[in-house]
Amino acid sequence: MRTVHGGADIKVEQTSGLPLLDVKLDKTAIARHGLNISDVLDIVSIAVGGREAGVVFQGDRRFHILVRLPDALREDVSVLENLPIPVPRDLTGTDAGAARPAFIPLKAVARFESEEGPNQISRENGKRRVVVQANVRGRDIGSFVAEAQQKIDTEVQIPAGSWLAWGGQFENLIAARNRLLIVVPACFFVIFLMLFTALGSAREALLVFSGVPLAVSGGILTLYLREMPFSISAAVGFIALSGVAVLNGLVMVTHIKQLRLRGVHGEQAIIEGALVRLRPVLMTALVAALGFVPMAIATGTGAEVQNPWPRW
Repeated sequence: MRTVHGGADIKVEQTSGLPLLDVKLDKTAIARHGLNISDVLDIVSIAVGGREAGVVFQGDRRFHILVRLPDALREDVSVLENLPIPVPRDLTGTDAGAARPAFIPLKAVARFESEEGPNQISRENGKRRVVVQANVRGRDIGSFVAEAQQKIDTEVQIPAGSWLAWGGQFENLIAARNRLLIVVPACFFVIFLMLFTALGSAREALLVFSGVPLAVSGGILTLYLREMPFSISAAVGFIALSGVAVLNGLVMVTHIKQLRLRGVHGEQAIIEGALVRLRPVLMTALVAALGFVPMAIATGTGAEVQNPWPRW
């Protein structure tokens, strides 16, 4: 991802690097001394981790007694290597009445190795998760993720049982885009339905609705000239622009129909209607156009939604 243009502050969640002390048992030596693996592991567990040995009562309060080595000794590998392991009496040559059993040091049946283990294990929905974080500067998130996905598919071999999931702002972008795929056609359908209801003719409704592609083409040209990506706010702006275009077309077509009803010839009615309604149409269009100018030129804090990088 560092090779993808626009990537910044890329880092991987640290999942390893925690120093661990690994106790590796010598099963042959344990068997030679007549010991069980569980006996050795119990001694190591008690010395390092501790084990509850009893309970102390003070009135109605109860405290558990934990037996383990002091912290200073637990951190000393040489002390751990010399932990005494009791050996069964019948293998030491002592009789049954011996006062003390024989002991061997832990290093006689085990060896200690230092290695790096997992620093943390993050889970989501019961599955392990490793997060790769990245910020995007100088380009839109959609094209950045598309290029990153292409490079990962061609250059990265994902282990079996693993998969990639893209989240963050890109996930919100995909969710919003999927909603717009439903909202935008629904808005256009409702607009056309209202035009048909108001004009009473599908032909005239389509005539008014034909202003929408022209208005959208102007918006796309403006985005291209400003070198701004198509964002969610731009999509909302296109919906508002379509409404303004339909309103202007409805105002003009309605006035032309009124002139036709007064007996004005068709071509003359179109020319006169366009001239008479030019001022209100321009006023309506300029209000919407000038209202979006601050958004188009904004580069400061809060402008990341429609303009994700500064232009200077």
